[in-house]
Amino acid sequence: MNRINQLFRTKKSNILSIYFCAGTPSADGTADVIRSLEQKGIDMIEIGIPFSDPMADGPVIQAAATRALRNGMSLRRLFAQLENIRQSVNIPLVLMGYLNPILQYGFERFCQECRRTGIDGAIIPDLPFREYEENYRPVAERYGIKIIMLITPETSEERIRLIDAHTDGFIYMVSSAATTGTQRDFNEQKQAYFRRIEAMNLHNPCMIGFGISNRQTYEAASAHAAGCIIGSRFVTLLEEEKGNAGLAADRLLEDLRK
Repeated sequence: MNRINQLFRTKKSNILSIYFCAGTPSADGTADVIRSLEQKGIDMIEIGIPFSDPMADGPVIQAAATRALRNGMSLRRLFAQLENIRQSVNIPLVLMGYLNPILQYGFERFCQECRRTGIDGAIIPDLPFREYEENYRPVAERYGIKIIMLITPETSEERIRLIDAHTDGFIYMVSSAATTGTQRDFNEQKQAYFRRIEAMNLHNPCMIGFGISNRQTYEAASAHAAGCIIGSRFVTLLEEEKGNAGLAADRLLEDLRK
């Protein structure tokens, strides 16, 4: 069974997924960050593939991607760093990146390398669902790679149910139509959106991301989904701690408690 499915089968709530951008703060620290996060009890990790035009990302992750590219990070280098990661890491690992660098690498080759290195899924924010269905789904399924789709407050119920019926893993529930970044709290409009999706009783579990950085946002999101995805806040802490993911994770977990 895919590790993503196994996680959601065994843990129904308060799942915490952490995003970081491969290649930053240091060029070769990817595997160390992954191992440290698992040791801190993180349930799932999203590894960012840096891209020069990350349109869904806010300034923190954009800056991290720029630094990573300057450090020489590429898909080829990332897969090399993940070569032996499954010798020491058991939690689900998901790659998150834009379609352009994946297509330049070759989509089937990308899926082959994901399976070979133990990657369980991929989040491709600019891959439309229809295009995925028509051109990419058979290849991804052949290699057992879960392609995770995003929904926003503007996504219609019809489209959400279509995505739910034709994907398997989890649904990435974007908290707002804005880019990534931290927020102090979620207003009533966003919480009404969370409740609306929860009431749909979807087949796939939902993970809420974008804007989660403290106890208020974490608890508001966790109350209506299987768990939360935190990116910008962790990326900031990782930079402040000069790449020490253990210390960055400790600070993040403290932020979520206080």
